[in-house]
Amino acid sequence: MADTYDLIVLGSGPGGYVAAIRAAQLGLRTAIVERELLGGICLNWGCIPTKALLRSAEVLHLMKHADAYGLSNDKPSFDIGKVVARSRAVAKQLNQGVTHLMKKNKIAVVMGEGKLTEKDKLSVAGADGKTTELQAKHIIVATGARARDLPFAKADGKRIWTYRHAMTPPDMPTELLVIGSGAIGIEFASFYADLGARVTVVEMLDRVVPVEDTEVSDQLAKSLKKQGLTILTSAGVESLKPEAKGVAAVIKTSDGKSGEQRFSHCIVAVGILPNTENIGLEALGVKTTKGHIDTDPLCRTNVPGIWAIGDVTAPPWLAHKASHEGVTAAEAIAQELGNKDVHPHATDPKNIPGCTYCRPQVASVGLTEAKAKEAGYEVKVGKFPAIGNGKAIALGEVEGFVKTVFDAKTGELLGAHMIGAEVTELIQGYTVGKTAELVETDFIQTVFPHPTLSEMMHESVLAAFGRVIHI
Repeated sequence: MADTYDLIVLGSGPGGYVAAIRAAQLGLRTAIVERELLGGICLNWGCIPTKALLRSAEVLHLMKHADAYGLSNDKPSFDIGKVVARSRAVAKQLNQGVTHLMKKNKIAVVMGEGKLTEKDKLSVAGADGKTTELQAKHIIVATGARARDLPFAKADGKRIWTYRHAMTPPDMPTELLVIGSGAIGIEFASFYADLGARVTVVEMLDRVVPVEDTEVSDQLAKSLKKQGLTILTSAGVESLKPEAKGVAAVIKTSDGKSGEQRFSHCIVAVGILPNTENIGLEALGVKTTKGHIDTDPLCRTNVPGIWAIGDVTAPPWLAHKASHEGVTAAEAIAQELGNKDVHPHATDPKNIPGCTYCRPQVASVGLTEAKAKEAGYEVKVGKFPAIGNGKAIALGEVEGFVKTVFDAKTGELLGAHMIGAEVTELIQGYTVGKTAELVETDFIQTVFPHPTLSEMMHESVLAAFGRVIHI
């Protein structure tokens, strides 16, 4: 006999485990299936441990520049093994935290490879060879995604790495090639550069972090080059060959010329592949687009009772988007099961912030200036530089700016784009504003504390409407 639940969640990443907790809060008998580690990629191999690595690099950078703060710190150094060990300890702590949350919320945890056998049944093959049969009226697929390999060079963990290899390096790179300048590629480029590696970033599009506003991309490229990184845009890697002591790459640059260069290691960060194979979707007729599961705004698939959230669905592929979808799906399921006190609502993708934790940090929400104009808006744009902010000057972090884009007719905030110190913490102020549908007067009339970096946000809004004070 199959174990019976109201809801089964397949995958325990930031989408899956949050969905399970919210469902349990709503009184649903819930099980979660995980093949590796509770917390999924984000907690164990992604968002959190990479931030621990980046924090170590940030501290080392400050140590190397202690003199600028009136301090002395002769010959700062690092131990890559200890840096990695700290990162893994952080991941382990969070994994244990999720384990505790499952117990606290009385969620059944079933470890193993899960596969949908019917629209209301799931079979789990355990590592011990035993199979567990589960049944539920509703199943959420939250299996996430994995790194995409280059078609001509698979990652081997020795010389060619994905992000997972880059988090536990067998040795410290001396000359590092990073293919792809999205968030993952740029964060690792920044991390290893701060540790002393000579880093080259190759991006096929015409600018780094290409989803960001053009001015942000330009500023980041300028900052990275100043730090010593080589940035090659409108470029591509034509071949990649691992060798005993390095990797040989043929790079085609923006001038159309190809040449071979050698590096000690290479990180491939060219996108993701959804984990939709071999979990039973095809047999049930679940619709997908390029492997990603199609859903409606409340995370339903085309098959009644089967739901999907997170990286296995449409972009943006972000942990916080997955978590929010997990809550949405759990509440929609509870409503379908008769709970009249929950009111699930869809998430507007334009209100989901994006963050890149390189140095300097990048954060944004909503439309870029170019996208707003393409959409037919008449815009008012404000921009305020970090060099005009007292707290930034005191911190010694004067690179960057805050840029806001408004609808000139209604005062609606269409987008906000930031680069500089701690902007990944600041962006939520604009995200709340967008979600609450605030207009320019709401931001202008808000009192911002002084001295703070957040004052740049206020000044950027003022600048959009001809009222900027400090420039």
